[in-house]
Formats: sequence, C-alpha cells, structure tokens
Amino acid sequence: MTQHTKTTSPDMLYLSSRPALPVLAEAAVAFAVLITKWTVRQRTRRALAALSQEQLDDVGLSRAEAHYQATLPFWRP
Repeated sequence: MTQHTKTTSPDMLYLSSRPALPVLAEAAVAFAVLITKWTVRQRTRRALAALSQEQLDDVGLSRAEAHYQATLPFWRP
C-alpha cells in the first residue's frame, strides 16, 4: 500500500492563513455566485432551444424535453 503525502501549494497556504471575510463581503460573494449561476442557466437554456434535431438526438433529448427545459425560468434549477 502506498502512502500519500499531502502537499499544499503556496497559494493555498496563503488563502488558508487569511482571516474570514466580513459578513457583508460574504453576502456580496454569495450574491455574485447566485447571479453567475442564473446567467449560466439562462445562456445554457437559450442554447438548448437553438439545437437542431440531430444535436438533440446526440445528447439524448426529445424536442419536447428540450422545449420544457428551455422554457424554465432562469432561477429554477
């Protein structure tokens, strides 16, 4: 059995030695992450709606399934 040694990069050491973010900064980061998720969902769903039937066949979706997913609001996972 081999033994794995844990190596930590200097970047990770720097990040782990930093104090926690203030509450307002954590809220701002959480908000930014949420907006990013919503943007990705919206872009992905728009692209899904534009796929041809051959492309939908390649990913294993019917036109009805693709339409359903493409019409979901961006805030719904």
